[in-house]
Amino acid sequence: MLLDNTLNQSIVPYVMVKKKQNNGVVHIGDIMAGVLKTCRHDGDGELSKVWNLWDDAVGDTIAKNARPEAFKGRMLLVRVNSSPWMHHLQFLKKDIIKKVNTALGKELVQEIKFKIGPV
Repeated sequence: MLLDNTLNQSIVPYVMVKKKQNNGVVHIGDIMAGVLKTCRHDGDGELSKVWNLWDDAVGDTIAKNARPEAFKGRMLLVRVNSSPWMHHLQFLKKDIIKKVNTALGKELVQEIKFKIGPV
């Protein structure tokens, strides 16, 4: 129970401050960056960078069906909405890695693992 209260106390002020600055409209990337900063300190900045550039790097069609979820070392875990999409993205994996690394300006992602779930 104490952990839940601590987590809520650290996240809620961030979200409330952002809402006041943007007249009630908050971009999900801003929320994710704030949550990642309060919850984790290993690679959280890199994940928020990938989250922010994902749509432009992979294109609208893939972005609607797949979302970056986490880093494990230099492996990017990506949630995909169906098994046909997961199968399709397996063929595009090298291209996606190249596009994400190019957008980041460095070779951060060496591998991608796809996982089925809500996007």
